Amino acid sequence: MIAHLRSIIGTILFVLSISASAQDFSITGKVVDANGSPIEFANVILTVENEEEFFKGTSTDEKGNFIIENLGSTTYYVRISLIGHEEFSQKIVLEGNLDLKTIQLNELPEGLDEVTVVAKKPTITRKPDRLIFNVENTALSEGTTLGVLKSTPGIIVSEGGINIKSAPAAVYINNRKVQLTSEELIQLLESAPANSIKSVEVITNPPASYDADSGAVINIIMSKNLVTGYRGNIQTNYTQGVFPRYNAGTSHYFKNDKVNLNLNYSYTNQKINRDQDDRVNFLDDNNQVEQIWRSNVNRNTWSETHNLNLNLDYYLDDRNTLSLTSTGLYTPYFKYQIRNKTNIFDANENFLSSFTADNLSRDNKYNIGTDLIFRHSFKNDASLTFNAHHTVYDYERDQEVFQDEPGVVDDSEFNTLANQDTQIITGKVDYNLPINDNSALDIGAKYSVVNTDSDITRVDVINGNEIVNDANSDVFNYDEKVFAAYTNYSKSWDKWDLNMGLRAEQTNIEGQSLSLSEVNTQDYLNWFPNLSVSHSISEDVNIYSSYKRSIMRPSYTDLNPFTFFLNENTVVLGNPNLVPTYRDHYKIGTSFLDHFTVEAYYMNYDGDIVELPRQNNQTNIVAYTPVNLDKKIEYGFDFVFDYYPTNTWNLYFVTSFYNIAEESDFGEGFVQQDQWSNYSILYNNISFLKDRSLNVSLSFTWVGKNLQQFQTIENRLVSELSVSKTVLNKKGVLFLAVDDFFNTQDFDSSINYLNQSSSSFIDVDTRFIKLGFRYNFGNTKLKTNERTTSAEERERLKDFN
Repeated sequence: MIAHLRSIIGTILFVLSISASAQDFSITGKVVDANGSPIEFANVILTVENEEEFFKGTSTDEKGNFIIENLGSTTYYVRISLIGHEEFSQKIVLEGNLDLKTIQLNELPEGLDEVTVVAKKPTITRKPDRLIFNVENTALSEGTTLGVLKSTPGIIVSEGGINIKSAPAAVYINNRKVQLTSEELIQLLESAPANSIKSVEVITNPPASYDADSGAVINIIMSKNLVTGYRGNIQTNYTQGVFPRYNAGTSHYFKNDKVNLNLNYSYTNQKINRDQDDRVNFLDDNNQVEQIWRSNVNRNTWSETHNLNLNLDYYLDDRNTLSLTSTGLYTPYFKYQIRNKTNIFDANENFLSSFTADNLSRDNKYNIGTDLIFRHSFKNDASLTFNAHHTVYDYERDQEVFQDEPGVVDDSEFNTLANQDTQIITGKVDYNLPINDNSALDIGAKYSVVNTDSDITRVDVINGNEIVNDANSDVFNYDEKVFAAYTNYSKSWDKWDLNMGLRAEQTNIEGQSLSLSEVNTQDYLNWFPNLSVSHSISEDVNIYSSYKRSIMRPSYTDLNPFTFFLNENTVVLGNPNLVPTYRDHYKIGTSFLDHFTVEAYYMNYDGDIVELPRQNNQTNIVAYTPVNLDKKIEYGFDFVFDYYPTNTWNLYFVTSFYNIAEESDFGEGFVQQDQWSNYSILYNNISFLKDRSLNVSLSFTWVGKNLQQFQTIENRLVSELSVSKTVLNKKGVLFLAVDDFFNTQDFDSSINYLNQSSSSFIDVDTRFIKLGFRYNFGNTKLKTNERTTSAEERERLKDFN
């Protein structure tokens, strides 16, 4: 005890003596492997006092270089280490700037690899503004990227999109926005293998550097090839749901002293089934049931999808890097078939009539987004980044509709051809300045231009003749320009952490409908502050609080006044009078005793944009139309428990009790609804066998009765089981997954307000079993030595669904 106290006092006096001497020396060097190739992320540690007391540390960069500055004249011990390599150590008497030149780390004997490299446990790290879910080398990583998101706490994946609880989420990959439509995003994530994912960040309070419409962010962090050389893999899987699905893909990684390359390709061929039973109560002027329409709707979707993702870093020199990233989605075959049989009854359930409606659509579309990034690092660790982005999106849908009503001579038959071409160009500059070891300043600006041209032509087939229906044909042009600037400041001191920022965005929009001779313009300037504060009361207790203001702009198609007919009684139409939604998000929480977290949150939406089914009781038409709600409020309480019963078993449990209240005036009356609900997750990940080569992940998600867009959605239970086993001397991985084994993911929904009365039962194709295999080749011994450090436009693209 006395010796330890003497050591501490000696270290303090040593540090004070360095400060008093006011000397500013540095130690530099370069770390390479046995082949002379640079090693990134090697740990470089300076110690004092008989090599026991840590003083300073850093890690090597992409070139293998390191520098430790602000050192005084004294004796140090340098240790350089890397997983799987022998440690380098040396005693140094520092009397000036010292260059250790080139230091070689030799690999440990091959046999040690069996001990050193083992499967990891997924861990959950909570920060004031985000949750980090680490999944690398777990059973989850052998499934799809979408499957990982489904198992990530707080994320809800549905047919309508990906949400963080009830809020739509913007999806990023390596901090770059994935600018696809909601449908295409789900297609991309479903077909992309997850074996390259390191972690998923659920960011509920994004800093000001994120676009203001990124109110909630999912950032997928991919593993980097940190060791020089080449590695790759090929994988395939077979899924049996209602119909079979097939997927195959390959990933390749290459790194040397100039290039870091990551290339992923996947192909998916699938048929997805969906059954839906609908009931619409058409009402008279007294809101009494006049007719009951019962419909059985079967939807089948056939698709072939090619996904390509490229990430290339080229190191011009020690301080300058040029990067190219591109995400491409090509769907040469997409067939969408809806078979509808509707029976019509009077109020006493007496049969009146019936009709059938068949809708067959064929799509051809591609979406390619490319970023070119230049990054310059200054000597003071500041950095300047320039980012240029271009998206090209081309979409075409050919639809055939035939509606047959027995006893009626003139059945309805028509065809529509819809096209959409979108170009997005953005330019962005970001400057990061570390003020000192505990604080940093970020400043940036962005300018984006969006142009989309779309048209729809309806041709009615009457007595065998094709006649253009001008009333339901249109051309719509949309132009949007957004200029943004931001600043963000972060600081850590004593037991406090602070992150605050401010973003300003000037938006100019013009939408023009040629056939209707309508022009809609919107010009507005908005300010978006954000703030996060955390304080460690003790080693076991931490409290934090955050605030974030964000915007959700209408999608281009939502503003498009087109009327798109699913059949003569079901239509989808846009609303050119939509205005943006503004959201204010407040959160306060505490984490304690290593395993527990409690949070309370409040979200206020001004003008929330929702797509509502609105029934017309005179024409018997149901129209799906986007509108702005007058008000929406959500608040709730989250309870989190994260624990490791053993060193091979991770147990995570979260439960959230929340209330959603929605208000709006529909002209014929004011509507106010609210609903308390519960959202809970129980997640287990267990590693078996001595070498932990067998991994099992089991999760249950309970989504209680809740309110969504004036619809009441009943209870659902989501169940998922994933098993992975390494084989073939750890070069192969076998994978098995089973989803919805209790068959409890189907759900009921109902609408009941004013003169709106309907209900549905939706049977989605979520119950399946999946078998897969992945084979790794190349330099597979070490994938990463990375250590943990603290250091909008295309989202709104929609097709004509």
